Amino acid sequence: MDVCDGLEVYVLADDYAGYSSPFIAQHGLSLLLKIEYNNEVKYILFDTGTYAKPILFNMKLLQINPSVIDVIVLSHCHYDHTGGLTGILKKIRKEEVPIITYPDIFRPHLVLKPHVMHVGIPRKCSKEHIEKLGGKWIFVKESFNIIPCVIYSGEIREIEEFEKSDIELYTVKNGELVKDPVRDEVAIAVNTKKGLVIIVGCSHPGIISITKYFKKITGTERIEAIIGGLHLVNANEDRIKKTIEELNNMNVRNLYIGHCTGLRAEAEVLRSFKGNFKKLYSGMKIIL
Repeated sequence: MDVCDGLEVYVLADDYAGYSSPFIAQHGLSLLLKIEYNNEVKYILFDTGTYAKPILFNMKLLQINPSVIDVIVLSHCHYDHTGGLTGILKKIRKEEVPIITYPDIFRPHLVLKPHVMHVGIPRKCSKEHIEKLGGKWIFVKESFNIIPCVIYSGEIREIEEFEKSDIELYTVKNGELVKDPVRDEVAIAVNTKKGLVIIVGCSHPGIISITKYFKKITGTERIEAIIGGLHLVNANEDRIKKTIEELNNMNVRNLYIGHCTGLRAEAEVLRSFKGNFKKLYSGMKIIL
């Protein structure tokens, strides 16, 4: 796998905006990757939050024009990672924008408590409507290189036993309501001079499973950073402890985490990683 010449990550959306910040927070995640490779610059938008307007507002403050976006990657179907897609495409204004994601992103996706509610990709982001706005859907189940130094995970098939949590999410198969643990969530990794930088949405398959998978398919041992949400917000103490233990065992150097990670998990990560933990916030710029 090739090595990029430079990587900058802009946090366009997170649940937190920081103290005395001009940026807008929202429930959800959206990251913009600026990748320098082979004397060219490519921009990959990873997830689109719940709403486009706060993202576009934050981009304006960061002096980033949406038209620079070359590719969009959607990690999974949840509305807080896909809801801003329509509004962002309208501002990109290109004849065709590749949107890379897992094949069954449009499946029904429900929670039952406190009442039945669809939490999957919003109706406004239907396949047909997005195509009218220039979106070119690319449904991929297997891993591949988006560019030579950036790899798309495809489906994470090998799940650590302690990460097989009993999640209260459902889908419909053959007319029956069945549990859906979102094992099909995808991620991407950028190979930098310092090591792999892993970009995740919610880490529903488990951040340890995702990290081990990228190490396996890239042959790279050094993990420079993990950026995104770890979905430990409702995890018990044992799982949080085991996750941190495994991250240390794999010598993960930096953690830039937020969104669905949860306060308890963030506190434990801070205790263990100290200055190598940074809390994500809208408007944050990460140079790697």
